[in-house]
Amino acid sequence: MTLSGLLIVAVGIGLMILAIAPEISRRMRGGIFYGWWLVAISGFVMVIGSVPLFHAMSLWAVALEHQFGWSRTQLGLALTLTRVEGGIMGPVEGYLTDKVGTRRMVMIGMVIMGVGFLIFGRVNSLWMFYLAYLVMSAGMGLGSWVPMMTLLNHWFAKRRAMAISWANVGSRLGALLLIPAIAWAIEPGHGPLGWSVTASLFGIFAIVIAFPITRLIRNRPQDYGMAPDGDPLALDEDAAPSSRPSEADARVPSGEFTASQALRTPAFWLISFGHGFTSMIIIAIMAHLGLLLQDHGFPLQTTGWIVAVYTAVAMVFQLVGGYVGDRISKRLALFIFTSIQAGAVVVLTFATTLPVFYLFAILFGIGFGGRNPLTIAVRGEYFGRASFGKILGLSTVPMNVLLLIASPLAGYMRDVQGTYNNAFLILAALNFLGGVLFLFAKKPKLPAAQGRTAVLPRAIPVG
Repeated sequence: MTLSGLLIVAVGIGLMILAIAPEISRRMRGGIFYGWWLVAISGFVMVIGSVPLFHAMSLWAVALEHQFGWSRTQLGLALTLTRVEGGIMGPVEGYLTDKVGTRRMVMIGMVIMGVGFLIFGRVNSLWMFYLAYLVMSAGMGLGSWVPMMTLLNHWFAKRRAMAISWANVGSRLGALLLIPAIAWAIEPGHGPLGWSVTASLFGIFAIVIAFPITRLIRNRPQDYGMAPDGDPLALDEDAAPSSRPSEADARVPSGEFTASQALRTPAFWLISFGHGFTSMIIIAIMAHLGLLLQDHGFPLQTTGWIVAVYTAVAMVFQLVGGYVGDRISKRLALFIFTSIQAGAVVVLTFATTLPVFYLFAILFGIGFGGRNPLTIAVRGEYFGRASFGKILGLSTVPMNVLLLIASPLAGYMRDVQGTYNNAFLILAALNFLGGVLFLFAKKPKLPAAQGRTAVLPRAIPVG
């Protein structure tokens, strides 16, 4: 199919969704709590934002190495540049999400990401590859993870971990379907589309779908006369009974933190660095797994299936992690799952046969899937909803500082030593250290004077 044909198909899908969006929205307002519909929408948005950009990075890397001959260090540097963007933009993303709402952020972010993919589809030099990844990462940051996690934190309290888990299940399901398809489409010398046309298709789709999908997003339950989890909204006692409940009418429970208060707690830093250390290996694997398997003589399609296996396992353990996190200490659950993830990396380091690589995929899926929803839910439990976007955005700064070194370190050590073994063992040890930091992150308490019930500021109306 030509690029113009793909454009026609993508535009048709976008117009169809736009036409039926009002009816979908009306039906969603039926008997089911709207927050659960937003869980599904969050999963869809994260599929578009994260799967082709990060989960498929190891596939793009093989195709680009085959065409341009770039070194592993040069290829790994692309994800490092995205972490530079994330470190700078993380607080901005959180601030803007709290200020203008998730709906507008998703619209802006998806358009920027789509433009980035169109640039990626025209890459013919290393600097252009880096530019494309910076633009795509900026779009994903503005319109995917931070705003969607903030959205779910607003809509859920008692079922927060499970809601985040289900959203990530949707994201993993998308990865499970897309990763083998991308591997098939861009296989060097055999793929029917090639990496350039495939990247352009993702760009067109992201731009076309941006407006229709945001019509279904609702920023806060208070704007629609309800509290998180669908509970009745507690009205301001001074408000007239007949007045429409607004966010200003909702009381912030005791224990809600502002961003500045959160920054002064040990838990904020332990969680941030714990998240960073346990994510370093994920970034490295996303960039280098396909190249590692290529070193062992396996084709790109094998990488696609191994990624699909750990994605499928992670999809199941997203729910296990959410279930466990709602019933035992989240910091203990995080330590358990991150330790399993570290063990999986050790298995990968010494793997030489296909069954052992699949064993890695199963263990990695258990650890990665189980820890993923808990890293967000623990922040919501510890710091509350009032400034969640700002707190989450600020916590990405130390995390991204750590992520800066992961992928290029693995690539550089592979270029110098001819093997990934030492790099992955170092990252596995840091992964375990991150689990220990989670274990020591005890829930903070506000001083009595700061913990009294306060009134949230009125939100800026969002269309």
